[in-house]
Amino acid sequence: MIEPRADISSPAETLRPLAVDVVSVQSQVVYGRVGNNVAVPTLESFGLTVAAVPTVLFSNTPHYPTLHGGAIPVDWFAGYLQDLQARGALGKLRAVATGYLGSAEQAATLGRWLACLAETRDSLLMVVDPVIGDHDHGVYVSPELVEAHRRHLLPLAKGMTPNGFELEQLTGRPVAKPDDVLAAARTLLVGRTQWIVVTSAGPDAWTDGTMQVAIVTRERAEVITHPRIDIAPKGTGDLFSAALIGGLLGGDSVFDAAASACDAVITALRLTRDARCAELLLPRPVMLDR
Repeated sequence: MIEPRADISSPAETLRPLAVDVVSVQSQVVYGRVGNNVAVPTLESFGLTVAAVPTVLFSNTPHYPTLHGGAIPVDWFAGYLQDLQARGALGKLRAVATGYLGSAEQAATLGRWLACLAETRDSLLMVVDPVIGDHDHGVYVSPELVEAHRRHLLPLAKGMTPNGFELEQLTGRPVAKPDDVLAAARTLLVGRTQWIVVTSAGPDAWTDGTMQVAIVTRERAEVITHPRIDIAPKGTGDLFSAALIGGLLGGDSVFDAAASACDAVITALRLTRDARCAELLLPRPVMLDR
């Protein structure tokens, strides 16, 4: 009787690493729909494989009466990024998405990691969502993160998805009118950056029941008017950015991808409103019909 052969090769020699399409560097919560809790299922709905790198781990978002958790220690955070490379997972990487960060030190660490990727991957889509705050609540991250974004992340971004308030914080320019938004966004179109998509853009021009998104490239600018749904669950910006990236990786132009991302957010908001849910609901089984 022939005995089965013992395994003569190590797993590293016989098994292929899981190929990651997108690395999503954002917040994580135990309960709720923000950061990677939104970005990962949205990106996966486009058929993408996602590695979720947490920047903070909270029980829930801070607007609830109790909150537990905190920022991921910077040595852990650096290790998460390094080990993705050590495992050979990034050979087919197509995009990196950044969102809410826990500290300026994380921004610096992430910037160094992205700079190394950029040296050999000109086609890599790096999308920075500079999560800083909004007009309703002001700055809700560490103030040092504004300068940290400017210094470490914006120079590496192929695209950015600030809201109007964040655009104002990053540029120091007024953003109340659409023309102001376009002018401010154009100041960020330097170096590697090819486009800026601004959500909640130019509120002085909104009519009843509408909002606007501005898309600005070096050659073209367009403003999309979309319905305003009278609820404000957390995570809509994270949903928008993830849906935008999914569209871009699917071959859409930034203008078409932004329009589809608007539709995704409106669909989710209507579903959430109709269900009277405290957290953002994502349509199932997929976010978008593509």
